Amino acid sequence: MKNSDKFKMAIEGKNIPVLTIDHKWHRLFERTTEGMPSEIVKLRDELNELIKREAKVRTELRALKKAKNDLMQGIVSNMEEASGSSNKLAIKKTEESKRLINEINDKTEEYEDEMIGLPREIGRVNRALMLMTMDYCYHVMKENTDEIELISEWVERIRIDLKMNVVRKQEMEVKNVEIYSYLNDIFGADVVDLFDIRYDVEARRREILEKQRAIKEQKITKK
Repeated sequence: MKNSDKFKMAIEGKNIPVLTIDHKWHRLFERTTEGMPSEIVKLRDELNELIKREAKVRTELRALKKAKNDLMQGIVSNMEEASGSSNKLAIKKTEESKRLINEINDKTEEYEDEMIGLPREIGRVNRALMLMTMDYCYHVMKENTDEIELISEWVERIRIDLKMNVVRKQEMEVKNVEIYSYLNDIFGADVVDLFDIRYDVEARRREILEKQRAIKEQKITKK
């Protein structure tokens, strides 16, 4: 089964929040070097436009409802004046109000039809964006995991090399101390000074022993 099919099954029947208004969704792409892929940008922009359109239609419907109410109140106010055939102005105002109300009804019906389709379209694009986001995140995490494993292997190799080099360093230090002490005992300080290598034999010996003891204690603690 493809990853895309698995993702579709995973979100089947779930109530998915609108991604582009979720700050956590945007943060997914802030933590990557390449940023947001162009395919996701395209869906993001399409979804945002649908959301803006839905908000605008809602606003227009509220405005139309208010305008219709105002016209209806105007008609009621003009009813007495319009009842007399002599008041042609009141009759004309009432007829104009009725015409405008009919236009508002037509426009309201148009917007209401659009409002039925907009949530479905927003859901469709949002779902497509969710699937593309899941696929993108999967590949980013897979690449990161592969690199993490490589780095972990490298760190382990370096750790082993470091331990071996520490041991070698200590062994060479011990050897130097032993040689220095031996030459100093046999030939004296004047001759040893010709080597241009100076050692505080006792201090170096204590330092080396202390390091070796610390390593042994660390090993015992780990066990």
